[in-house]
Formats: sequence, C-alpha cells, structure tokens
Amino acid sequence: MFRLESLAARHEAAFIASARASRDLHHPWIAPPCSTASFRVHLKRYGQPSQASHVAVDTANGGLIGAVHLNEIVYGALESAYLAYFVFRPYAGRGFMSRVLAGVIELAFTQYRLHRLEANVQPGNQPSKRLVQSLGFRLEGFSPRYLRINGAWRDHERYALTTEDWFGPVERR
Repeated sequence: MFRLESLAARHEAAFIASARASRDLHHPWIAPPCSTASFRVHLKRYGQPSQASHVAVDTANGGLIGAVHLNEIVYGALESAYLAYFVFRPYAGRGFMSRVLAGVIELAFTQYRLHRLEANVQPGNQPSKRLVQSLGFRLEGFSPRYLRINGAWRDHERYALTTEDWFGPVERR
C-alpha cells in the first residue's frame, strides 16, 4: 500500500537518496534532483500554482516509491497538464507505478478539475510506454527534439488521456 503526498521539504533526504540510488534506472530518460541544491530548486518550482508534484510513500516502511508531476497546469479552455513520473529502487518493475500514476490521474481529473493529461515519452523507453498505454493513454503523435533531457534534445512520442477516456462520457461544468 502507499499514500500520495504533495512534495514537501520533509521529503528532501529520502528523495535525494532514492534518486541517487536510482540513477542507472532513470538515465537517459529523466534526471530527478540528486543534490540538496537541485532538490530545493525542484521544490520551489512545484510550489508554483501551475505545477504540482506528488510522491508515493510506502505505508509499510515509509520509503519513497516514486513521484508524479503535473507540469504546466492550464485552466480556461484547455484544462490540461503534462505528466512527468519516475519510480525509485527497489520499487521498479513491481507494478507500483501503475497504481501510483492511476492515483494521480484520479486527482488530476477530480481535485485539479483537469480535462486532459499528456505524457511525452522517449521512443526507446518501453517500460514508460507500456505504463501509459496500460492506463488508457492513446498515442497522438511524434515530436522530434521535443524536450532537453540530460543536456540533449530528445524525440518524444505524445500520449494523451482525457476525462472521457478515464470516466467515460461525463458532464462537466
């Protein structure tokens, strides 16, 4: 079991230790903060109204399972955000992130009142592609040199999910 928490200063030590222990797992796909300075910049970013970050905490031992970020939250006509997510060791490959990501999707569509989520995944990142596909995200396109990761512009496949995909047809205010 796990609980979702908003990323906070109290997570700093565990987050940094988990990110360092998972570097080989994350490279070259994503680069979570691995130092006090980079974590504090990260925390400041996710303190902005257009950003949200959630960590999944293992209720059995307090370990951090992973993180899911809602980036560039936009309301008005769009009601959308971009997802970023990653798992930490030793939780990788054990099905945790499917449940964690589903929990944040539920929050995005209910608490944050979003209509659409987009996940941009590098073409070679098969585990991430399988994860979003298993949760109902549909492939919408390909973006060459879309995001700069670890200092290099990387191609991404664009996957999207809407409230209708998640809940079925619903009437929204």
